[in-house]
Amino acid sequence: MHDHILKTLDAERQRLLAETLRMGEMSASQLEAALDVVQRRDDKAAARVIANDEAIDALEHEISHDVMKLALRGPMARDLREILAAIRIAADIERIGDYAANVAKRSMALNASPPLPHVAGLQLIGRLAVQQVRDVMAAYRDNDVETAQRVRAADVELDAAYTGLFRELLTYMMEDARSITPCTHLLFMAKNIERIGDHATNIAENVWFLVRGDDLLPPREKADDSNTATL
Repeated sequence: MHDHILKTLDAERQRLLAETLRMGEMSASQLEAALDVVQRRDDKAAARVIANDEAIDALEHEISHDVMKLALRGPMARDLREILAAIRIAADIERIGDYAANVAKRSMALNASPPLPHVAGLQLIGRLAVQQVRDVMAAYRDNDVETAQRVRAADVELDAAYTGLFRELLTYMMEDARSITPCTHLLFMAKNIERIGDHATNIAENVWFLVRGDDLLPPREKADDSNTATL
């Protein structure tokens, strides 16, 4: 009987891990799709990206249900950390999916204006964010704190790229008032992507918590100074 309970518990833990990894890959694919529709200026494809966000939301609910089942089995300290980490990570992934959908929504408004050269800058920070999400989910899968810490440290690169694009767009708007509306859409899209990097960093910190418990995290650099940017 005891062996059966242990096998059931292990199967449920593996299911929870698999669901969370699938959810992470879905969110990364959502962001890639959103970046693609921005590039192609495709409203119909953007609408599909927005609709697909429901699948990520549904998977988060499923993960929450599985977490409750695990919690009711009286988990030990490591199991409790797995449960807490899974809840937090699923919530971060759900927000990543929301931000990707927001990028797709903004792309439809952006398509009403002539193309902007700054879309290339958006693509750059988008690729950085996709890589962060995929890398941190691999770190979660493998209990790899070193990779998680690299993802956490790499967020400074995304922050710097976002701040650079922010400054470029502000300058462009000051030089040409006709560009204010499309540039504003791009600014919101860029901020959504920068926030995705923050959520990937949150996941990295939960990988640390999962493996190392309450050990203090090393400090990290931040490079988003858009709130204090001057021209």
